Amino acid sequence: MCCFAASLVFFGPRLAFLVYWLIAPVRVNLAVEAFNFPWLVGIAGLVFAPWTMLMYVLVFPLGGWDWLWLGLGIMADVASYMGAYQNRKQVPYYPENDPIPSA
Repeated sequence: MCCFAASLVFFGPRLAFLVYWLIAPVRVNLAVEAFNFPWLVGIAGLVFAPWTMLMYVLVFPLGGWDWLWLGLGIMADVASYMGAYQNRKQVPYYPENDPIPSA
């Protein structure tokens, strides 16, 4: 059950974004076409910041309280990265403060 929950947290926003991209490709393309490389922004958002990208596409065009939703997406991405960093400390024999192992 724990592995299922972990995989759902990891793949959940990415899968939701891909499904939304398949259902409404025009809306996703409109949201990312303002960037120089829209295909690169879409893929980078999908890989590195899936909650932020999902929120950005859902509330596009931004205005008013939509910035709050985008901020919640950013906070969700930061929380997922920080949670992964904190969970590394529970791995046995993981070097905590020694980035280069001593000989």
